[in-house]
Order: sequence, then C-alpha cells, then structure tokens
Amino acid sequence: MQATRTEEKTAETHGGASSPQPQQRLRDKKVGDLIAGKKRLVEVPYTASLADTINTLVANRIMAVAVAAPPGQWIGAGGSMILESDKQTGAVRKHYIGMVTMLDVLAHIAGNDDAPAVEGGGGGGGELERKMQVPVSTIIGHCLESLSLWTLNYNTSILDCMEVFSKGIHRALVPVDGHLENVGGVELMESASSYHMVTQMDLIKFLKVHEAELRGILTRRVRELGGLTDIVFGVTDKTNLIDAIKCMNSASLHAVPIVESTDEIDDDHGQLVNGKDRKLVGTFSATDLRGCPISQLQSCLHMNIVDFLEKLLDTPQQEACGLRTSTREHITCQPESLLREVVDKAINSHVHRVWVVDGRGLLAGLVSLTDIIRVIRVWMLSEPA
Repeated sequence: MQATRTEEKTAETHGGASSPQPQQRLRDKKVGDLIAGKKRLVEVPYTASLADTINTLVANRIMAVAVAAPPGQWIGAGGSMILESDKQTGAVRKHYIGMVTMLDVLAHIAGNDDAPAVEGGGGGGGELERKMQVPVSTIIGHCLESLSLWTLNYNTSILDCMEVFSKGIHRALVPVDGHLENVGGVELMESASSYHMVTQMDLIKFLKVHEAELRGILTRRVRELGGLTDIVFGVTDKTNLIDAIKCMNSASLHAVPIVESTDEIDDDHGQLVNGKDRKLVGTFSATDLRGCPISQLQSCLHMNIVDFLEKLLDTPQQEACGLRTSTREHITCQPESLLREVVDKAINSHVHRVWVVDGRGLLAGLVSLTDIIRVIRVWMLSEPA
C-alpha cells in the first residue's frame, strides 16, 4: 500500500473591524463546529471480511469505513501514520491503515471476472462469494482515493476545510485531543484518543445552515459560476452490470449516467461513452451495490444495467440503505437553475452530483459537490472581509 498522508491546516485569523460583517461569521467557523454532534468514527478491523465490511456500510448508511489494525500491523510504506492512543497513558492502541469505499469494493469485484454469464446464476456462483471473504485489508488502495488518509485539525477554519474538499478529497478524519509529530524526514504521525469523520456532504449541509450569509452566491445561476463540468462520461442502457463496474473502476468514477442508445450512434456498450447531448435514462452509483444481497449479486453481474436497477427496487435492502430509485428518479437541474436549488437537490437526495440537462432532457454536464464547494469558496474569498 502506498503511504498514507496527513494534511493539517491551521486556522486563519481575521482582524479588523470591531463589528463583523455577516460573511465573517461563517469564516470564523471551525471544523470543530462542523462535526458537533457527530458520532465517533465507524471502523472495521483489518481482518474483517469484505462481506462484513459491506454489512457495516449498510448498517451505518455510510459510503466509506476506516480500517484499523493493532500496533505493529501497519501495512503502509512510509508517509504518515494515524494512530489512536489511550487518553490517559498515551499508549498506542491501534493504527488506521486505510479507508475502504464502495469504489474499492467495485474494483475488487471487477478484477479478473472472467466467469461466463450462466442462466440462473449457476456455474461461477462461488467466485463472488470467495471474493467477499477476503480480508478487507487486501483491497485497500485498489482505488486512488483510499491510497491516502487525510486529517483536518479540530481548529482548521471552514475556508481551509473547503480548500481541501474543493480539490476532490471526499472525506477526512478529525482527531479529538490530537497532536502531530514528525517521525523522520517528511513523515508525520497523528495521534489522538478518538476521531470523527467529516465529509463533503457534511460541509455542504453546514453551508446550507448558513445560507443567509451565502445569498450572494446561492442565488446565482449554475451556468454563470463556472461550476458546471461539461465533460461527462456514462454508459448506455445496453451495458451490462459487470462492464459498468469495470468502466467505473478504470476511470475512478463513483457514479455514471445511463444514456439512451440510438441507431444513429454506434456505441461500444462495454466502454464509457461521451454522454454529452444524450438522453438521460438513469444513474448507476457504486453505492447501489449496497442494496443488492451478495448472494444475488453473482447472478446479476451479466444482467443489463437498467434491468439490474429495476430489480433492486424489489429488495428490502434498498429501503434499508436509503438508496434512491436510480431508474425512476433523475436528480437533475438546468443551466439556468440557481445554485441554491442544486444544493437542495444534492442534500435532499443525498447524492454527490446533480446532472445538468437542457430543455429536451439531454445531458449538458454535471455539478458535483467538489464543484459546489469550489465556487462557494472562491466567492467567499472574493468578498471583502
């Protein structure tokens, strides 16, 4: 596994006027304010099976889980160590060796899947079961995101937190009563008695609470802000599940739009396609797999992606996971939509991207949480303190 990495930002101080403007109130907030009331970090031991890890994700309705190992079992190769220590004695109790996301699970499922499609799921049915029994530590680092662990100090300013998340980092650990030490060269060691996790969605919800102070940016239209990504890759409605998984794995995509195939376009349904100006018919996300029992997933791998999502609607896990109905509800906006509307859609549907469509329902791009955080931060920095 590549080295984990710790990022610690120090709080900015803002002097000046004795009567702060409304904008300064949000600027003065810290990461500690952001995680107030959050539960302690959800984790699994490094020996947990992948199946048990998925069950943990489902039970806690989360998309990533920290992996912990005893002292001396750290499997990193230099870089930073994130430790949990006894609050009274300072003795190290465990190391956090990585973060496993559903994208790592996708990568593991997609790897070396050469089993032929068999009617009724027979034949290769044991292969996926075998893959789900491997220790979770063996899949850490299958995707770029889990190669590094990030931390944010409790006193990091909201602006500095936004800078980190505006670069595409989706989550970070926040040490409680922690301290940071150099342990050799550029290597760092973060030690704390406990940790919380803060995510992009946590930050977006926090900004929503303070929307009165962000009215100047939230009432702007998406097309005006430079927050619209107009290059969007997807799969077609003729793609099968395993090919969709492999496409997402190869491109490190957490979700893809499903676009309508037409006779006019000669698509390779086993590869990503340019979704621009194509009709949106659904969304497939890495988290959708949480709604499919492992016992059924093997027989579904060669199923059409749209048929698979429809089948998910009939599983009890779908409701338990709080997953959206991907093929029946499209989370979209238009270029003329206000940024506030996009934020509301993302929060209410708990999605990390909103597809942008034109008046004909054709894909024009997407707005991700990374995009939203970036444009709001740029606006905040441009406003007078």
